[in-house]
Amino acid sequence: MITIDIDKNTCIKCGKCVKVCPVYILTQESPTSAIGLKNVHTCIACGHCVASCPPDSVIHSEFPEHKVHAVDKEKLPTPEQVFELCRTRRSNRAFLSSPVPTEYLKQIVDAAHLAPTASNEQELSFTLVTNPELLKQISEITIETFEATVKMANNPLIKPLLGLFSPEAKKGIPHLESVINRYRNGRDSILREAKAVLLIHTPSTSNFGKQDANLAYQNASLMAESLGVSQFYTGYVCISIGFDKKKKLAKLLNIEGKIHAGMALAMPAFKFPKYVDRQDIDLTIFS
Repeated sequence: MITIDIDKNTCIKCGKCVKVCPVYILTQESPTSAIGLKNVHTCIACGHCVASCPPDSVIHSEFPEHKVHAVDKEKLPTPEQVFELCRTRRSNRAFLSSPVPTEYLKQIVDAAHLAPTASNEQELSFTLVTNPELLKQISEITIETFEATVKMANNPLIKPLLGLFSPEAKKGIPHLESVINRYRNGRDSILREAKAVLLIHTPSTSNFGKQDANLAYQNASLMAESLGVSQFYTGYVCISIGFDKKKKLAKLLNIEGKIHAGMALAMPAFKFPKYVDRQDIDLTIFS
């Protein structure tokens, strides 16, 4: 059971904990009054109250002293550095044959794990695959799923209905056929000979699994970029997971629940010396 207390001897009544609590557990009747507590059982253990308190007056059972750390502002990147990282980030598919260093992979997973989750549920789990045989099986399962999907879509009884009820799906079939043909002719468009794959998954009961997983992916992607590790979103793998009712990939890797996102990783054969502008931003402002 979560317990929260306020050390009245050190509390400066600044009210910061009250302002940041997402479920309104902490209260303050006036700017100079003592901090109060209500409905502590609704706490989601986000840690905002502890992190915002200057004199460490919030005593929270989920965040003992060894779990609370001062921010080293000297280590934080400048806005210009963050923006430059975002501008230069690319999905690089030109890889070296050497593996991604283990310490880099750990940092990438750690960064993903630090991403926010809806209601602080923290239901994300991660599966990291570096075994070459398993990586091949991931591509093979993806292709086999595409082949079964194309076969069903081209069934004389289904094909006319597909165009009627799902025109977008019908348009996608030729693309899947192209991916299949390339793979069967020795060109793997699924993983591109990546040396590692990171899969992000949640229990099937998670209400915001997809959203949480993609937030984690962005953290991992930027960390990979900062480490000089090439990565790309495993879109084909994720599409095939949606098609595959037998959950072959999840069973292969003993994953319980649902896979929402995946990242292929390898060391780059080269780095891009330039970045190019995107199309003009489509922005609507209401003020």
